[in-house]
Amino acid sequence: VTYGSDSAVEAVIGSLMFCFGLLARGAHDGKVVEMVERLETSQDVRRRMATQSTRDTEPELRLRRVLHGRGFRYRLHRRPVDGLRRTADIVFPGRRLAVFVDGCFWHGCPNHYKQPSTNKKYWSSKVEGNKRRDQDTDDCLIAAGWTVLRAWEHDDPAAVAVRIEAEVRTATRRSFRG
Repeated sequence: VTYGSDSAVEAVIGSLMFCFGLLARGAHDGKVVEMVERLETSQDVRRRMATQSTRDTEPELRLRRVLHGRGFRYRLHRRPVDGLRRTADIVFPGRRLAVFVDGCFWHGCPNHYKQPSTNKKYWSSKVEGNKRRDQDTDDCLIAAGWTVLRAWEHDDPAAVAVRIEAEVRTATRRSFRG
């Protein structure tokens, strides 16, 4: 396979290295010498993070089993408000109740979150961004007339179900037609 001139290859390598945050330092005999900083995250960690489930997590499934056992019916993984690109884990549309089951790591649980020892700047920024997005989501839903309940993954599903039941029982049923 011919990729063109050495300078074209160098340009492509340089672009790829820039895009992936890698550093090229110096040149040798007209060719790029790649002195790449070792990424602090191992391939094993990358693979685990990439396969992390965003829906139907075990804490969410436990809560859903309890709610279903108590006779509740609900919608799953829905956007409560049109135009808002946020998805609630459990939605009671008629009661305008959105339930989120937040993971301790991803959402920065005050009791259980432990910052990783590698890539501290990245993870700190990531978790803080998640917290800001969660607050923005809550604010938008509340402004649209919704009730928002958040539970941590470590919360007892039965206790969370009691909170949800109290909200569902006291909420006035709203018509879908407006």
